[in-house]
Amino acid sequence: QVQLVESGGGLVQAGGSLRLSCAAFGRSFSRNVMGWYRQAPGKLRELVASINRFSITNYADSVKGRFTISRDNAKNTVYLQMNRLQAEDTAVYYCNSLTDYVPWGQGTQVTVSS
Repeated sequence: QVQLVESGGGLVQAGGSLRLSCAAFGRSFSRNVMGWYRQAPGKLRELVASINRFSITNYADSVKGRFTISRDNAKNTVYLQMNRLQAEDTAVYYCNSLTDYVPWGQGTQVTVSS
């Protein structure tokens, strides 16, 4: 069974950092474009960062220069390093494939206090 498990969220003060992890189980995602999404209360889920199998990355303007997406194909894991966090970054963060359909994981809550 294919499963994505996000972890690493928490409560942090504005200006702080967190590192999120997304472990994939059930099959390899080394050839997939993988992305980190977030959904704040009352808002639509949005893509904030993506990485392809050559580790070419893209970022939403709102996180560019603060967030870094990376992957470790040997561990079937994708990471999101988040620095200089802002209150507006508060959301549930999810990872998923942009290449094919994969059921959503439970996400990990990130709360930034101002």
